[in-house]
Order: sequence, then structure tokens, then C-alpha cells
Amino acid sequence: MDLFDFNDNEEKAKPLAERMRASTMKDFVGQEHLVAEGSLLRRAIALDRLGSCIFWGPPGCGKTTLANIIAAQTNGNFIKLNAVSAGVADVKRAVEQARNDLKMFNKKTYLMLDECHRFNKTQSDSLLPAIEQGTILFIGSTTENPYASMTPAIVSRCRVFQFRALTEEDIRGALVRALHDKRKGLGGYDVEMDDDALCHIARMAGGDLRTAYNALELAVLTTPCDESGKIRVHLSDAEQSIQRKALSYNEDLYYDILSAFCKSLRGSDANAALYYAMRLIEGGCDPLLVIRRVIAHSAEDVGMADPRALLMATAALTAFQNMGYPEGMLPLTEAIIYVCEAEKSNSVVLAKDAATADARHSRDDDIPAYLRDTSFGSKEMKAESAKYRYPHNYGGYVEQQYLPDSLKDRVYYTPSDKGYEAEVKEIRRHKGKKR
Repeated sequence: MDLFDFNDNEEKAKPLAERMRASTMKDFVGQEHLVAEGSLLRRAIALDRLGSCIFWGPPGCGKTTLANIIAAQTNGNFIKLNAVSAGVADVKRAVEQARNDLKMFNKKTYLMLDECHRFNKTQSDSLLPAIEQGTILFIGSTTENPYASMTPAIVSRCRVFQFRALTEEDIRGALVRALHDKRKGLGGYDVEMDDDALCHIARMAGGDLRTAYNALELAVLTTPCDESGKIRVHLSDAEQSIQRKALSYNEDLYYDILSAFCKSLRGSDANAALYYAMRLIEGGCDPLLVIRRVIAHSAEDVGMADPRALLMATAALTAFQNMGYPEGMLPLTEAIIYVCEAEKSNSVVLAKDAATADARHSRDDDIPAYLRDTSFGSKEMKAESAKYRYPHNYGGYVEQQYLPDSLKDRVYYTPSDKGYEAEVKEIRRHKGKKR
């Protein structure tokens, strides 16, 4: 056995998802909104002009793969760290290496940081000067919203590219290529896979190509050969490999049941809502999808008429995530019943739509002077700030203008007479607050 045999064995030992990872833009799957021909990101990669950036998106959508493609195409160095295991010392070592290579060889360094939202402030601060001075080009990869989970100083110096979950068509195409690829994929096996089995894995992967590859590999490697030596993968094999049953209804009926469920929530029919919810789940639908619809309707159709509905719905989500199936079905059922029986009001939706319309079409940033931040303002600005009336000095509420002049008479939220909103209406009347 020679060195090449060892390398070949090492390559074969890698999971299918790793072996099939794209190495060129030609093979990259999905994210057309970012990497289509002529796009900014594609041009920057081709010209090796990509600055510091953050790739934000769900698992298995290609963030690390794209970073590796950038590494392969750049003429510089590429250092990869994981925020979970890397410390300040690792960052300093990488920055020092990058600084030396830049000085001595005029060679730039890309620093790829997986799970970058896990970096704490101390770790981020150790990286900030190097990003600011251009010593390194930072590529962060995260599943969390960087604007909420990362140090603002880092985010402000990076361009954020938002990745989307891959479509079912994207994943299905990738699985077909893996089945036929004799060098990196499963083409060395004599596999015949039913179309409904392939579609089931693509659908149930939830936009995560890594999950789909893992399920495909498991299905192929664990399905015994028949008398002719062929591996025949059926729907039942696919269901077991991805641990999800196939939907017991077609796509049209699925959307009909989902629509009926949503309208039953809005229509306050707990019996119908429960039936359709259980029909969805027993038919193979992810319970988390049902919970997300309950959360949406708790704000859309109940809203301020009973704010506790949103608390019940989000509590059901947390409970299900912690308890799993079947115990998590109990808080889900409770949330469905609560949202159905609660008073209904769509005032939240109307308020959101009206405020959004003005924010888009009547944008006025001439904020009243006494509401502005004057921490570093002039004497004149501080004098204007003194005109601000602190509500607590007036018993908790005082009439004053908050909207810009052009929008000062706008009313976005109007409480109904239902449930808690009747109390809101009375509170407003007591304050003499404008409606």
C-alpha cells in the first residue's frame, strides 16, 4: 500500500456531504440571488476583491462551501477557525501570521470564522483592529442574525450576505448528481432509487443539503442488494433514513388542510383547528410548522384583544423544542385552543401595514429636536433637548409630539372594543390621549 492508497482511503471515509462539497462556482448549489452571473459577490470572488463579510443563513445552505471556494480562488492565505473552540490566543496568532505575510510577501490572508456569533466581546475586540486596518479579510459564517448576536463594531465593518434555505429542486438536483458521481458520490454502487423516495428526502431535509446528503448515504449504504446485486431504495427506506414519514396527502391537499387550519384559528373554531392540526401532523407535517402558524395568528388575529395568546403560542414552541414529540403535543394543543377561544382583533395587522406604508412612501426623518440624541451635540441642540417632557414627571404620561411634523396627525393603532383592547381604549380616554 502506498501513499496514494492512504489518501484514497481517507477520502472514502469522509461523509458524502463532505465529498460532494462544491469546489468551484460552477458546482455551487443554490443562492442564485447572491452568486448569479454578474452579481456583486460573484464579481468580487472572480476578481479576488472580496472584502470582509459575514455569511448569514440556515444550516446546510452553502455558507462554508462558498468560503472554501473563495479560499481556492484567492492567491492569499486562508486560515479557518471555529468560534466555539478558538480563543483570543488563536486569533492573535492568526493576525500575527497575516501581518508578517503581508509585510514580507505582500500576501493577504482570509480568516474564515465558523459560528462567528459565538465570539464574545473580548475575542471580537482582539480581531477588530486587524479587520479595520486590512491586515486580514474576515469571512464570518453564522446561523444567527449578526445584527443581534454579534459585536456591532465587527458587523459595521463587514458586508452581510444573507443566505436562504435551499429549495426542494436545488436539493433534488444535488442528490441526483451524488447518485451518479462515481468519483466523489455514490456512482460506484448499482443503485436504483424510486423517484418518490428521492423527492421525500429532498422535501424533508428542510432546505439543508447536508441533512439530505446524510439521509441519502444512509439509505443507500443500509439497503441490502437484491438477487441481481442492485440496491433498490424505496420510499420506506427514505422515510427511515431521514426519520420522517412521507406526507399521506398530495401537495394540493396539504395546502388546503393548512389553509383550513389557519382559517379555523381565525374563525374561533377550536374543534376544527385541532382536527386540521392533527391531520397535518399525523400526515407527516413537521409540528413546528403548525406551531409557527399558531404564533403568527396569535398576533395577526388575536393581537391586542388578548396579548396572552402570543405568550401561550411562543411558550408552546419552547415547550415542544425542549420536550419533543409526543409530550410537546400537549402545550401545542393548549395553545391552539387558547388562540381559538380568545377575543379577536386585527388592529395589530392594520397598525403594521399603515406604519409600513408611511415608512416606505412618506419617509420623514425630521425628528422633533427634543427627541434627538444630544450626547455629543452643540449647546443649541442641548437647549432644544431641554424642551423634552419626561413622562414620569407628569404621572407617567404627558401630551407632546413624537412624530415628525409631516406625520404628526397619523394614527396607526386604533384599539377595538374587544377583550383587553377595550381596557386600552378606556386607558386612553382617561389620559385624554389622541386616538
